[in-house]
Amino acid sequence: MIITSPTEFLEAFATLAPLPSAAATARAAYLVAPAEFTLAAESARDNRYMDMNLTVDPLKALAQHSALAQALRADLPVITFPGNPATPDAVFPNNVFATAPGRLIIGRMRHAVRQREADRHDIREFFGDVLGYDEIDLSGCADLVAELTGSLIIDRARGIGYCGLSERCDLAGAQAMHKAFGLRLTFCFELAESEYHTNVVLTLLASRAAMIAADGFRDPAVPQAIAKAYGNRAIWLTPAQKQAYAGNAITLSDQRVWMSACAAHALTDDQRETLADYGFALGAVDLSEIEKAGGSLRCCVGEIY
Repeated sequence: MIITSPTEFLEAFATLAPLPSAAATARAAYLVAPAEFTLAAESARDNRYMDMNLTVDPLKALAQHSALAQALRADLPVITFPGNPATPDAVFPNNVFATAPGRLIIGRMRHAVRQREADRHDIREFFGDVLGYDEIDLSGCADLVAELTGSLIIDRARGIGYCGLSERCDLAGAQAMHKAFGLRLTFCFELAESEYHTNVVLTLLASRAAMIAADGFRDPAVPQAIAKAYGNRAIWLTPAQKQAYAGNAITLSDQRVWMSACAAHALTDDQRETLADYGFALGAVDLSEIEKAGGSLRCCVGEIY
């Protein structure tokens, strides 16, 4: 069921109890290391978080990425695939590859520079030949745009998706992802005109709370409805905190939320205390070089369910 009305979403949400056997967080994660890291001008056309006037240090980006992989191993196994110099900004694999139990989903990227990432045969073969996952390939669907868990935030415990429509995901893409992930309910809404991905304005914390940047949504009733669905267990982010990537966070266990050092520094003491009240420690990693490419920690992490 795909819904676009906040009122209808709340009515439907109330009927969907958590699935008995569904895990709220992933069992492993994978990353793609930067190789000759640079900024892609094509991606910057609709990613307002990028500044093409900045210079990047490829070795610093690689070191930060390695530190990220090591830090996340405190919560779950982490696999790092090597980068490809032909796709030098391909450090955000969650937009291209995603999983549901027993399934690898391959997204349809908007820009050609990102579409090339879907051709990674080693990633496809790891999931297909090693893990035995079925493959659902949307990358060849020219009539839709579906940038997976950049555009779609999933409550894994309930089988509910939150899909922000923008240049990076249209309604046809949302419908394709709803089916591919096997969701019970998808709430579709338009992002604010300046936003490109939902995962910079909304984070679900192990299916029991949320971090929300209200100005990232075109209809202010949408973030209010999402917060209400989770019993108003929501941390509201300011525009400055959103710009610092505080909304681009992820829970890889039931006890910790990960975000970049820049994002963590932007939080107030009250927000940190609220996270603790919700049962989450805060993990942070310096990703200042990688963030120049318009994404942060959550964008770097592909989840394996």
